[in-house]
Amino acid sequence: MKSAYWAVLGTALSLTQASIVLAQKGKPVNPWLTDPSHSIFFQQQPVVYFSRDDVPPQDPVITVDEKKKFQQIDGFGWALTGGSAQALMHMSPGARTALLLQLFTSDSDHIGGSYIRVSIGASDLSDHVFSYDDLPAGQTDTTLQHFDLGPDKENVVPVLQEIIRINPAIKILGSPWSAPVWMKSNHDTRGGSLLPQYYSAYARYLVRYIIAMQEEGIRIDALTPQNEPLHPGNNPSMYMPAQEEGEFIKHHLGPALLRERLDTRIIIYDHNADRPDYPLSILKDPEANPFVDGSAFHLYAGRIDTLSSVHDSFPDKNLYFTEQWVGAPGNMEKDIREHVRKLIIGATRNWCKAVVEWNLASDAQYQPHTDRGGCDRCLGALTIQGDSVKRNPAYYIIAHAAKFVIPGSTRVTTNSDDALPNVAFQTPRGKMVLIVLNNTEAQKGFTVEFKGRRFHGVLDAGAIATYDFNVNL
Repeated sequence: MKSAYWAVLGTALSLTQASIVLAQKGKPVNPWLTDPSHSIFFQQQPVVYFSRDDVPPQDPVITVDEKKKFQQIDGFGWALTGGSAQALMHMSPGARTALLLQLFTSDSDHIGGSYIRVSIGASDLSDHVFSYDDLPAGQTDTTLQHFDLGPDKENVVPVLQEIIRINPAIKILGSPWSAPVWMKSNHDTRGGSLLPQYYSAYARYLVRYIIAMQEEGIRIDALTPQNEPLHPGNNPSMYMPAQEEGEFIKHHLGPALLRERLDTRIIIYDHNADRPDYPLSILKDPEANPFVDGSAFHLYAGRIDTLSSVHDSFPDKNLYFTEQWVGAPGNMEKDIREHVRKLIIGATRNWCKAVVEWNLASDAQYQPHTDRGGCDRCLGALTIQGDSVKRNPAYYIIAHAAKFVIPGSTRVTTNSDDALPNVAFQTPRGKMVLIVLNNTEAQKGFTVEFKGRRFHGVLDAGAIATYDFNVNL
């Protein structure tokens, strides 16, 4: 009895001591690290703790202030191209389901992708060019009697249906690379413009797509009228300058969506940050503006901070980052560092509600892609060969945000600079998420301050950490 008493007392004392130590340490912070130079890729690190240390820190201080809030986040993810869906459908059902669970749920070792971009018809990462209303040369179909989702029913639709079963809240953005060739000025899949006499038919074509996907159990949350409207060199592609996109939206697409009582949002532009005049000219049009939810950007030209000028001109309109590729064969150190700096941190600090990497998957030869202008050097977030899966830079880039910054999270204020670019979000679950990059060429220490408490971090050159902690300290 005496031994048992002392054993219980000893346990109680140990628990009390542990509580005292924990109280001294403060609330826990969960770090996840990517440090390519040391072959560390999105791995959870030992817990660190907040403290009330009053000694002024000697290293840089990142102050997180949840009182000032910015845009609400829709999600982070990848483009599910036709080729990506094809690679997934070539996997065995069990292996595919396990991979999709890992990609699109956020518990345990899963990373919680929450946003998908799909092409309306073929993109240049499809195995061939097609629209949903292809006809022999010289024929037209203004009543869309021949409309059919066609090849997408074999790959894209079943993959999306499985993703939706896994994550019913996933948001899907659709973007067309081209109208059917019979609607175009050059009657070719590449280049050319939408002929004015087919504006109405093309608006109904896009509406038919939304409805056809709904019938498959797939909700299209938003669409852009044209992918990269100022780049007619892809196959497929179509040139659509701002004046034409504005005319198409205000007189055709917007009214067509209203007539069908569809809540799919219109997002304009969908091209590089060097031409903010394109979306601004449409937003300045009082007839087009009411139909427009916001603007989408890529970053193959221009600067990411240009996006804030669009927000400042029209603060009631949203911004989205919808495409950036990683060039094959990929460079983990360079690509992850650059994309986290410019997109995960840069795009969200410049008001973007979503960040999408191009693209989800390809095979080891970067196939499939179209001929005469398809991308033959686009490295997927995943390389899939049968059931074998290799994770590439875009997988880890998105993982650092998607796992923690769940839809409905709100960006909050932090101070940031070129050496330690960072961004923070408050989640609907009462968490604070801070993403920090060491953008220097040497190891760098820093202190994070939140509500009068601090914790210390150290990152090697080019390393990224996501810190996850409770808002209530």
